[in-house]
Amino acid sequence: QVQLVESGGGLVQPGGSLRLSCVASGRVFGIHVMGWYRQTPGNERELVASATGGGDLNYADSTKGRFTISRDNAKNTVSLQMNSLELEDTAVYYCYAYSWADGSAYWGQGTQVTVSS
Repeated sequence: QVQLVESGGGLVQPGGSLRLSCVASGRVFGIHVMGWYRQTPGNERELVASATGGGDLNYADSTKGRFTISRDNAKNTVSLQMNSLELEDTAVYYCYAYSWADGSAYWGQGTQVTVSS
């Protein structure tokens, strides 16, 4: 089992910045991918950004150039720096981890990001 605990999020004006952080604990040795998804009411959860243990990064088209994902394998953390936030970025953001050890995906509890003037 892997446990994910998120921090960060909150209310910000358009054009502002926020930083999300997530720390993994438990059977962390098997984690291959860590990243962030987001979800708005009535919609499916969508990928925001992800990072493999080898350093491969992947971004949603809507976040490229504005968001930066970083991962610290030694500390089992993943962070998401969000700049130039837009109203459309408002969502609940979930930390995600995929473990090759058991083939399972794990999720954090979610943190609300609200972009509003």
